[in-house]
Amino acid sequence: MKYRVAEAILEFVRLIKWVLTVPVGRLIGQMRSPRQIVHVWPEGEVSLGAKVVLFMHFDRRGGVRRQLLDYMRELKENGRDVVFVSNSRKIKPAAMTALQEICVCAIIRKNIGYDFGAWRDAIDYLGLPRTETEEIICANDSVFGPLLPLGDTLRRLDYARADVWGLTESWQSRYHLQSFFLAFGPVAIHSETFRKFWQSVRPVPVKTYIVKEYEVGITQAMMRGGLSCAALWGYEALIKLVNRAELEKLILMDETQLGKADPIQISRKLQVLRIRDGVARRVPLNPTSDLWRQLLASGFPFIKRELLRDNPTRVEDVGDWVEMVREELGADPDPILLDLRSMLKGTAP
Repeated sequence: MKYRVAEAILEFVRLIKWVLTVPVGRLIGQMRSPRQIVHVWPEGEVSLGAKVVLFMHFDRRGGVRRQLLDYMRELKENGRDVVFVSNSRKIKPAAMTALQEICVCAIIRKNIGYDFGAWRDAIDYLGLPRTETEEIICANDSVFGPLLPLGDTLRRLDYARADVWGLTESWQSRYHLQSFFLAFGPVAIHSETFRKFWQSVRPVPVKTYIVKEYEVGITQAMMRGGLSCAALWGYEALIKLVNRAELEKLILMDETQLGKADPIQISRKLQVLRIRDGVARRVPLNPTSDLWRQLLASGFPFIKRELLRDNPTRVEDVGDWVEMVREELGADPDPILLDLRSMLKGTAP
């Protein structure tokens, strides 16, 4: 009951915020130029292959995390030309040197327009799509990882099955592919729908507007334009992993002395119950938060930074993420732990 009341209050607050701030934000967005670039490397024409990644970044100190360099390096090794697009306004010299070894281009811009403003700026500056362009991936730095080889994920992008791919999909607000990784195939990128959507993106300084109109809106726009959209880790498949057998296994564990006393065990059961409660009431869950464990168990190569840094939706069972990464995935959590040292305030990893 408390959870439902809190949900209703939050929804009311979001509505009031939307009504009060969006009109002003839209006006500012229309008045601002979408071109906010302050520096580009290299100067002049940028040569690009058929497959391009626009990798959006922000760090107020101008640094680039080692994991991001590893992420972009894997993209490069899997046949993608990586364009680094940063809203940081400036990048530290050592970071720029590292980027120049991996990326074909670095676009540094003002922190205006969030992710979609950055992607639009890059698309416009580079003249994308070009005649030879077969794939454009829009990715960002909101994840930790990859924890597993990225080639396995990239090979699953089958544009004969869908024109647009996300890694995960959400039903929150409206159906959409989550925007931390969006891959557009040849039919999509050479369509009028793709061109019109990116031309419509404005640097509106209201995050709720960006989420509704662009993060959710891009999937809706692609579908209205007749393009097919799909996720590599589908919502329904993830939900099915949280089945009665999983719950019964946790309940049996409760009957042991360890199960009764172990807070980690209790938190896992509470999260499973929370997920099944959401399913029963048709409440859309956030896959990258609520279903993080099921994602990793299914070979998902990332953990969202927001989950480990803020846990905004109070996911019950995230406390044993290190064990999950190390013992069940056989991956190394140390790079994430290193980043968390400079990120966490008042909480442990």
